[in-house]
Amino acid sequence: MMNEHALKPILEGILFVSDSPVKLDALTEILHEWDREALLDGIQQVKKGYEEDSRGLELVEVAGGYQFRTKPQWAQWVNRLKKSKPVKLSQSALETLAIIAYRQPVIRPTIEEIRGVDSGWVIRSLLEKGLIRIVGRKEIPGRPLIYGTTKTFLELFNLNTLSDLPTLKEVESPPEPETILKEEGSPPSADEAEQ
Repeated sequence: MMNEHALKPILEGILFVSDSPVKLDALTEILHEWDREALLDGIQQVKKGYEEDSRGLELVEVAGGYQFRTKPQWAQWVNRLKKSKPVKLSQSALETLAIIAYRQPVIRPTIEEIRGVDSGWVIRSLLEKGLIRIVGRKEIPGRPLIYGTTKTFLELFNLNTLSDLPTLKEVESPPEPETILKEEGSPPSADEAEQ
């Protein structure tokens, strides 16, 4: 077995260069010199090292793997470099995506029954963005396509698994926007700045 002190910088390097979340199984294959428990401990050590406010990155568990991401309070400056356009979703796309996320695997007629309108173009748009995928065909007359969400969906919404989706109760009573902003490290309001 290699030196225990080498694991942390090795993990940090692997996770830093990866442009998508790295699953624990992939890490155990790459770093076969360490057992799964040592890798999990190393990941937690790396994660803890990035929890300081002065750090621009954080290690998050997302889409079934681990990935470095810019801390939300610094994202606006990083986005200037990337010049990537954020994924914009219309209200109808968000509705459709929510139905698919919570009801998957789901067919188009079920989506349209819930929404009350034709959803064909919205589904095509979500497919093009890579947020949903066709997972098969339902064995009923007409054999409609069955839809489910993708890894890209999990990454975009910062979810590790679908079980991390908020419950209906959480959605019905979301926290106040001011609370969310304060938790994310936003600048103080004018009233707070005067105090």
